[in-house]
Amino acid sequence: MLNLFGGVFADKVDQRRLIMVTQSLNACLILLLAVLTQADLVRVWNLVSMAFLVGAVNAFYEPARHAFYPRLIDRQAMTSAVALNSAVWQSNRIVAPAVAGLIIAWFGTAVSFYLAGLGSLTMVAVIYGLRIPRTLREVRATPAQDLLDGLNFIRKNPLFSFLIGMTFFNSFFGLAYITLMPVFAVDILKVGAEGQGLLMSVGGVGALLATVWLSSRGSTEHKGLLIIGGAVTFGLSLIAFALTSEYIGSYTLAVVLMFAMGLFNSAYNISLQSSLQLMVPDSMRGRVMGFYTMTYSISPLGAMQAGALANVVTTAIAVAIGGVAVVAFAVGPGLINSKVRNLGATLRRLETELATGAPNQLQASGTARD
Repeated sequence: MLNLFGGVFADKVDQRRLIMVTQSLNACLILLLAVLTQADLVRVWNLVSMAFLVGAVNAFYEPARHAFYPRLIDRQAMTSAVALNSAVWQSNRIVAPAVAGLIIAWFGTAVSFYLAGLGSLTMVAVIYGLRIPRTLREVRATPAQDLLDGLNFIRKNPLFSFLIGMTFFNSFFGLAYITLMPVFAVDILKVGAEGQGLLMSVGGVGALLATVWLSSRGSTEHKGLLIIGGAVTFGLSLIAFALTSEYIGSYTLAVVLMFAMGLFNSAYNISLQSSLQLMVPDSMRGRVMGFYTMTYSISPLGAMQAGALANVVTTAIAVAIGGVAVVAFAVGPGLINSKVRNLGATLRRLETELATGAPNQLQASGTARD
């Protein structure tokens, strides 16, 4: 929930300084964990407390980062920028655990945390070295009023509501399978930890291929199709993975479907985020991205509901229901709302306006309302 107020602060204060402060706090927390680990003082209560504090700090960091980096690039390169940012994250999913494992094996767990803390401090130094003009921000009444303005802006713009709603359904229902993967690997497919590692790695490879493809395009004429079609194909792949694993038990088919899930999920998420960044007015960017990061960060609660549902039905059915929810939300608004059906045309017109220097009507209306 703090992401909402993080978005408000991202619109009110200097985003560069906010990133530096939050990353410094993050580094302090990680270095504290390193000290506790080295002194053998790690307990469940301090791990839980630290996890909460890291989440709270990131709630102010993420909206500021999402609102800041469009100032560093040309708007026409937004799709490439979002894809490259995602490529770094996807690569880290594959590489970082292996690197951390080697560091822990050679030097101990505390050293891995010391290095992670230094990494956050390096981020602070890089941001400090950036020299970009400060943007003037209007001082408002209260953070609560700013938050309400952001909520009203999203509510009155069906495209923003749809895109953020898709992020919620993807995080809450679609990604719940990640937490339940041990059940598929051990109890259903019976391939153990090694089999689970391969499944997750193949999904990461599919996601990485999608990010590399999108980053090489710069701009795409089919963002609407990638967003809606990508969500539908991800949801269908998720349903197929869950049901075929349960009733057919083919590990090879599960690997193929995991690759498809990573590919389609990454393709539509990158297209969705770049579309949000293109359409949102600068005066509302922090608050809109605050709502976006809140829905994106809700996946642990989605895993909780999927686990509870799996106790009532089965794990496969619970995951398949999540896939149905993703497909239903992607298709439903498209059938009802003409603006959602014409999302691709709206994005193509916006990209043309950016290329020609014409005013962005969505951003202009948002600024006027703000």
